[in-house]
Amino acid sequence: MASYPVQRTVRAALAASAVFALVGGLSLPQAAADPVPPNASDALKKYNDLAMEAEKLNEEHLRAEDDLTKARTDLDQANRDLDTAQRAQTDLRGHVDLITEASFEGARFNQLSAILVSDSQQDFLNRMSALGVLAGENAEAMQGLSDAVGKADDAARRATDAAANADKAISDIDQRKSALDQQITEARNAYRALPKSERDALGADGYLGEVPLPPGQIGQAMKFALAQRGKDYVFGSNGPNTWDCSSLMQAAYRAAGIAIPRTTYGQATIGREVSLNDVQPGDLVIYYSGQTHVSMAIDGIRAVHASTEGVPVKIQDIESIGPISTIRRVVG
Repeated sequence: MASYPVQRTVRAALAASAVFALVGGLSLPQAAADPVPPNASDALKKYNDLAMEAEKLNEEHLRAEDDLTKARTDLDQANRDLDTAQRAQTDLRGHVDLITEASFEGARFNQLSAILVSDSQQDFLNRMSALGVLAGENAEAMQGLSDAVGKADDAARRATDAAANADKAISDIDQRKSALDQQITEARNAYRALPKSERDALGADGYLGEVPLPPGQIGQAMKFALAQRGKDYVFGSNGPNTWDCSSLMQAAYRAAGIAIPRTTYGQATIGREVSLNDVQPGDLVIYYSGQTHVSMAIDGIRAVHASTEGVPVKIQDIESIGPISTIRRVVG
C-alpha cells in the first residue's frame, strides 16, 4: 500500500484555497473532531475498540457473502457447461456408432477389397477416394468425441470445485455472522454504559450546511452522500434510512450511475490509486491495514462517512477518521 506522510500545512493551504475559489471566499466550518479524542475516557476508548472490531467483522461477513454469490455463479455456469458438453458427447457417440455400424455392414472397404470388387481402374480410384472420405469423417468424429469427453470432464471438475467453494462460503458466513453478532452486542453494551455526555458527543451531527459540489457524476455521488448526514449507522445496513460505511459509498455512486463493489475490500481495488496530497472530491479513502472502513473526500481536508453505531453519517477530517490504507479515484 502507498505511504501517506503527514503534510498537513501545505495540503490544508491548498485545499482551503480551492474551497475559497469554489465558493467565492466562503469557507466551510472545520470538520467535526475525531469522535474519540486522545483525552477520551477509558469507557469511550473501550467502546471505540469494540465498535472498530465489529465493523471489521461486518466487512468480513459481507466479503464472505460475496464469495458465496461468486461460488454459486461459478457452480451454475459449470453445471450449464457440463450439460452442454454431455449432450455434445452423446450426439458425437451416436455419430461414431453409425460409422462403426456401417463398417460392419460392408460400407467400409480396405484397399484389398476395393481392388477385388473394382470393375476398372477408374472404379478403383473412386472407391479409394470414398474410403479416404470415410476415414476422414471417422477421425474427425473420434476427435470431436474426445474433445467433448474432455470438456465434460473439465466441467464436472469445475462443478465439483464450485460446489465445495459454495459449501465453504456458507460455513464462513455462519462463523463470521456468529462472531459479528457477539461483537455487536458487546459494542452496544459498551455504548449504553457510556455517560450521557459522551453519548451526546458521539451523536452530534457535525456540519450540516452547504458544501460546494463539482460538476458531473462525482458531484452527483457527493450530493447523495452528503444528503445522508444525520442518519444512523447500523452494521450491515444498506439504507435508505440507515447505513454502514461501504453501503453508503456504493449507494452514492449508484445514484450517479456508477456501480462499485459493496465491501470496503472491493472498493479498495477500483479506479486508480492517488496520494493524500492529490486527493480530490469524490475520492474513496480506505482506512486501516485491514481495509475495513471507507469515507468519501469532499475536499482536500474533509470527508463524509458512516462511522459506527452511535455516530451519525457526518463530515470529519480525512485523517482523523483513522490510518489511511489507500485512496481510490473512481472517475478520472
